[in-house]
Amino acid sequence: MKSTLLLSLPLMIAGVACQSGDKEQAQPAPQTEVDAVYSASLSPANQSGVSGTVEFSSVADGTVLVTAVVSGLESGGRFGFHVHEFGDCSAPDASSAGGHYNPMGSPHGAPGNPATERHAGDLGNLEELAEGVAEFESVDSVIRLTGEQTIEGKAVIVHSGADDFVTQPTGNAGKRLACGVIVRKVQ
Repeated sequence: MKSTLLLSLPLMIAGVACQSGDKEQAQPAPQTEVDAVYSASLSPANQSGVSGTVEFSSVADGTVLVTAVVSGLESGGRFGFHVHEFGDCSAPDASSAGGHYNPMGSPHGAPGNPATERHAGDLGNLEELAEGVAEFESVDSVIRLTGEQTIEGKAVIVHSGADDFVTQPTGNAGKRLACGVIVRKVQ
């Protein structure tokens, strides 16, 4: 009897371990950056008439796909496009959104630069293509949708001029034409 019990003990322990593992697998996985989608609805600032939508979608390799459709732009122009530090578009000129979102304290730069040579909020320029509408699509490796440096709750700003990627701290992009707060989309 004693030997049967001793032989059965390892099998019982293994069975408990398997059951325990099954319970852990049955629990839903925590949501990660890979399944995160955020958007901002742009409203006019400075009585510009500019509006649109910007979307941020995570890509499997940790990068973020940024897409935008913006209307009401001046024909033939290029327009600086940035994430700003505060999710507040209440001021008529959108100054309540603060400066560019720059959690690493980096200089202003082009969106293709490494994080040490650009703000996290430096998205580049929109280019008006037809009848005041610009469409934008780019993959960004510096923006973060989750964690300490998330862009959730920040604002997206469209400026009146092109970002020159050199002038500090804003790229000399001009006044603010539109502003929208970045929020997580319900999926």
